[in-house]
Amino acid sequence: MMTYKGYHGTVSFDDKSEIFHGEVTDLRDVVTFQGRSVDELKSAFQESIDDYLDFCSERGEDPDKPFSGNFVLRIDPQLHRKLVALSREEGESLNRWVESRLRRLTQLDG
Repeated sequence: MMTYKGYHGTVSFDDKSEIFHGEVTDLRDVVTFQGRSVDELKSAFQESIDDYLDFCSERGEDPDKPFSGNFVLRIDPQLHRKLVALSREEGESLNRWVESRLRRLTQLDG
């Protein structure tokens, strides 16, 4: 996986044409890039993201963000009730309480 300015790209190799093809992931918009060498591919990836950001700016639109920090989770109502009770016992909002547990699971700081 490639990363630039918070955006991620995935790459595949086309054996017939001997070209690497890539796509920026986690966007509603389609942003692609390609190259014949690793250096060419990296450069094309960065140029594609820069072009995308410039295009959005020219149109007066906010660029799509890879992740907003929000996600919807549907769970059993009884489990929901229990999690709210546990978070309240620790004096935290449900969001903060769940986030702290997820951070522990993934060992992320911050």
